[in-house]
Amino acid sequence: MTSLKILCGASALALVAAAGAAQADKLTFYCSAQEDWCQLMANSFQDATGIDVAMTRKSSGETFAQIKAESANPKGDVWWGGTGDPHLQAAEEGLTAEYLSPMRDQLHPWAISQAESAGNKTIGIYSGALGYGYNADLLAANNLPEPACWKDLLKPEYKGHVQMANPNSSGTAYTTLATMMQLFGEDEGFDFMKGLHTNVNQYTKSGSAPIKAAGRGENTIGIVFMHDAVKQAVSGFPVKVVAPCEGTGYEIGSMSIIDGARNMDEAKKFYDWALSAEAQNLALQVNAFQVPSNKGAETSASAPDMSQITLIDYDFKKYGSSDERKRLLKKWDDEVSVLPQ
Repeated sequence: MTSLKILCGASALALVAAAGAAQADKLTFYCSAQEDWCQLMANSFQDATGIDVAMTRKSSGETFAQIKAESANPKGDVWWGGTGDPHLQAAEEGLTAEYLSPMRDQLHPWAISQAESAGNKTIGIYSGALGYGYNADLLAANNLPEPACWKDLLKPEYKGHVQMANPNSSGTAYTTLATMMQLFGEDEGFDFMKGLHTNVNQYTKSGSAPIKAAGRGENTIGIVFMHDAVKQAVSGFPVKVVAPCEGTGYEIGSMSIIDGARNMDEAKKFYDWALSAEAQNLALQVNAFQVPSNKGAETSASAPDMSQITLIDYDFKKYGSSDERKRLLKKWDDEVSVLPQ
């Protein structure tokens, strides 16, 4: 009987050890980039390391809200992709953890600048300029002029032909809102958003949804990051990409480790791997046309040429701050979203 007890005890210990080892080989991955890229990143990391990856894809604003809601009992380990502003807000609110990757010396200065502005609680993984795209066939069928500027989108002939995401759920749309504040000043910027509201046919949850709808012929003009419009054009849809004449804002897509992550070692492994040139080159397999942050990674020849686009001096620190982001979103809710269309 004593031998049996010892054997049972040893078996129990072995089971506990095995369970612990299995737990150590897991990663819960929150992704805010395009769905096919998210899947490829998860599968490629799993293949490279043997670590079992559970991936959830949501837009930047939705992921930020989820991480905040789970802060007392974090369920995610790493958040990859999406606009940098909510990553900066998450850092400010203590929702993400400081980490200094040994890969930093391989990155462009703008990626490091993003990290330093957040106390090294996030880092830049790609960049992309804001703009819009339109379905050339629908534009012609409706006898509409070709838009070239932001303010063109306010013309009455575009009523019902413009689509953008909701800035509460979408990092793309929040970047649009913040861009107008910096391009035109707050008063004129909100006048622009009110005028645009008159022409918007739908506010989507996802930032890339408006240009996907345009590609399918369900919408004429979609306000998106230009690389998302390029993806539709390269896929064979009649989408034309516009860099607005007044100038435009841009994103630094970011990555953060969630504070209190259950699988911290695995999160750091993913973080380092995702900053490598090899991991960032995976973007080319899914027609993701952002500019990668690793200096050795490849940028597609189809990607928008950032040097040829008039970019504003986007104030990431201000517009990524918790107070400013909350204030602007509340003002948009109170003064823009409630207006008739």
